[in-house]
This record gives sequence, C-alpha cells and structure tokens, in this order.
Amino acid sequence: MSKEILLVAEAVSNEKGVEQEIIFEAIELALAAAAKKRFEDEEPEIRVTIDRRTGDYEAFRSWLIVSNDVVPALGSELNMQEAADIDTNLKEGDTHEEQIDTPEFGRIAAQAAKQIIMQKVREAERAKITRAYIDRVGELIHGTVKKVTRDNIIVDLGNNAEGLLPRDQLVAREVFRIGDRVRSILMDVNPENRGPQLILSRSANEMLVELFRIEVPEITEDTIEIKAASRDVGSRAKIAVKSNDQRIDPVGACVGMRGSRVQAVTNELGNERVDIVLWDDNPAQLVINALAPAEVASIVMDEDTNSMDVAVENDQLAIAIGRGGQNVKLASDLTGWTINVMTEEDAGAKQQEEQGTLVEKLMSALDLDEDVATVLVDEGFTGLEEVAYVERDEMLQIDGFDEEIVDELQGRAKDLLLTQAIATEEKLENAKPAEDLLNMEGMDQHLALVLASRGICTMEDLAEQGVDDIVGIEDIDAEKAAKLIMTARKPWFEETE
Repeated sequence: MSKEILLVAEAVSNEKGVEQEIIFEAIELALAAAAKKRFEDEEPEIRVTIDRRTGDYEAFRSWLIVSNDVVPALGSELNMQEAADIDTNLKEGDTHEEQIDTPEFGRIAAQAAKQIIMQKVREAERAKITRAYIDRVGELIHGTVKKVTRDNIIVDLGNNAEGLLPRDQLVAREVFRIGDRVRSILMDVNPENRGPQLILSRSANEMLVELFRIEVPEITEDTIEIKAASRDVGSRAKIAVKSNDQRIDPVGACVGMRGSRVQAVTNELGNERVDIVLWDDNPAQLVINALAPAEVASIVMDEDTNSMDVAVENDQLAIAIGRGGQNVKLASDLTGWTINVMTEEDAGAKQQEEQGTLVEKLMSALDLDEDVATVLVDEGFTGLEEVAYVERDEMLQIDGFDEEIVDELQGRAKDLLLTQAIATEEKLENAKPAEDLLNMEGMDQHLALVLASRGICTMEDLAEQGVDDIVGIEDIDAEKAAKLIMTARKPWFEETE
C-alpha cells in the first residue's frame, strides 16, 4: 500500500505537471476523510501524515480543550474536567492528540482521494497559470482558437492555459473558426477558483499600441513613444506619438515606407483606419493636431471644466466633427479634453454672451458702470479674485486707468471678498451636522459642516440627494458624490432586508 501511494503521487505529478507535495496532501485529506467515517455520530478532527520517502502513513485524532462553562462539541472538544482524566497538565486552549488505527486505502478512500486530488490539481494548475501570466497583463498574447460559443471564444495559449475572448471584445464583424491563430491583449488574470482565468480583448486601446510596438522598432527602442490612443473599434482610431530623437519624424516612422507599417496594423484590426497624431505638450496644439485634417481657426480653453471651444470655418465643420461625431469623439478621448466644435460665428456669439454675463457680474458686484466693467472683461478679468489680487502695475497699464481708479477697484474687490468669507464662516459655524453624518464613512468634519450649511444635516438628508445636487460642493466630483450618497443609503437597504 505504501508503494502504491508513492506511485500514485509520482504518476499524477508527472502527468499534470503538479508538485508531488500537492498530491501527497490530497491523499492525506482523503485518508483522513475515510477515517472519519468510522465515527458515525461524531465529527472528529483527524489528520493523516504520509512519509514522503517510504509512503508509510499514520493517523491522529485531536481534541480542543475548552472551559467547563462551555458545552464541548461532540467528537472534537473536551472540557477541563474530561481533560483532567487524561492529563492533568492540559489547560484551556490546548490540543490533545492521540494516534489511532490507520484507515485502509480501500475503494471509498480511493474514490475520495481521486476527487480531492483532481480538485487540488485544478487549484495547482490555476495557481501555476496565475504565476505565469499575472505579470503579463497588457501584453499581446498569441493563441489558437479552441472553441467557439455564442458569447465567447476560447483560446488555447499552450501549457494547459486557456484564454476567454468575449465577443464584445472582438473587432466588429470578426469571425474566428477552430484552429485559427489569434492575437489579443491579456486584460485581466482571475486567480479565483471559479470563472474564466485569463480574460482577453482585441478591442482595447492596448491592442492598437502593442501592434504598433511590433511593427515600429523605434517604439521598442524608446526612440518613439506612443503617448495616447483612442479607438472606435473596427472603424477608426487615433494614436498620439512623440519622438525622443529630433532627427526622427515619429509620424513618418509609424506610417512606414508607402504606409507599410500602419497598413499592417490596419489589416490585423479588420481595416480599422488609424490616424497618427503628433503629440504636443501644449494641450491646445495637441487638440489642433488631433482634429486634423480639419483646420482650426481659434480655441478657447476652460481649465476649470477641462474643455475647449474649437472654432472652425463653415466648410470645415463637418470634417472636424466627422461622421456621427466620430472625429471629435476620438480627439476628445485621445487628448483627455472635452472638445466643443462650432463655427466661427457661433463661437463669436458665445463669447459675446459670456462677456456680457461677466460684465453684468462685475457691474453688480463692484458697483461699476458698464464701460469700466467692459474694459476689465476685455483685458481678461473674469472674477473678483483677479481684480483684487492682480499686480497693481499690470492694472495701471490699462488705458484710462490711473492709481486712484486701480486702488478703488482693488479696494472694493478685497472688501467684498472679505465680506463673503466672513459670511461663509458664520454660516459654517451655525451649521450643526448630526452625529451620524459626522461619523459616516468617507466624511470629514469640514465637509459635514459645508453640507449642513446647505441644509444637509443628517445621513437621511444626504441619502435623499441626487448626484447632481452635491457635485461641485467643496470640489466633490460625480464619483465621490455617488459614493457618499450610497453610503448614506445603506441603512435603507438594511431595513429592507
């Protein structure tokens, strides 16, 4: 029997490529399970140890020592009074262990061992695959189509590893058959025991980047960098490239001789057209490059909203927007800026409207006549802070402004800002957030005071808000707003349960 155990461990280890130690552990668990069956009305704690060299094995039963105030679990615990009959040195929390007869490695034990071994083998194989691929997330993976289902494609990656390529991660209109070679990006590795382990994608931006890395040696050598990429999968894509060597044209290098390099990428992605954009650290110039071939007339940046108003001539509007808004959407994704494309006439009208609003605000806040407020707006002043704290000499350079006017304007602006600050502080001091709001996860005292000043004093008050209601308060973005609201609503769900 001892020799059979050694043979089983060696055979399964060689066949599955799993360490013998894992097989021995599985057999020990199976023998322990077989030994437990001898104790019909109890749930004993039993362990079996196998000598890895000879195959001999021994079985041990253990009991946990508990106090006399606790009813001991049948078969696995002893109270102090029972333990004293065995060994007076035993104390609460100790474990008493005795050797018992070794179970026979019969048919039942063999069947249990088989199930446990297979489970251990599967776990070991998953762990092995996880170790092999966990550091390769984001890489381009080669494989062969093993199985095609309605929702997924199973890809054989070799060495017992399989990847799951969901159909929604394919390039549009792609069809794969069993035996086809396929390249895809490894997007995720799932180490859990359930579900697919290696998740693949052909629609991710990384797929585009890695294909260019293969086709353009300068990228691998870090002479050229791909700074950003965006895709409308199966139709059109954009990549932004930058050269670290002034002698090399990054766009030309990626296009290749007669377009050979970019064409190879296009062919792999089902004729997905790729625009190669020259990267620029100036966001405005980058947007101009990204919107090509459209010609940009002017750009107005709004850093607070991370957006740009791009003005083009009438005949360039359709080109800048693209079919179904494709060009401007890809350019927005590529640059990270929200791009609003409009005609020069529309841009002029919008600018006039915004300037009119700013003029009215300055007139009302600083008690100015329209001419003075208009001059300030024309010079680029958009708020009280700029009027109050801009360099005095800079304002003196404005035509018609002397020291008396500048001092009066800055004095009024500073007084108004001080008044607003005092009012805000008083409002915060009078606001009294409830304890549940103060102690809520994700909340700090200052934010609770600010919310209370707006009438949101309890968790219940916060739970009744919508995301749009609190976005912008103390720089709360949509993600943080949603998280705070859902935390406040937790008691609702607990009451329902």
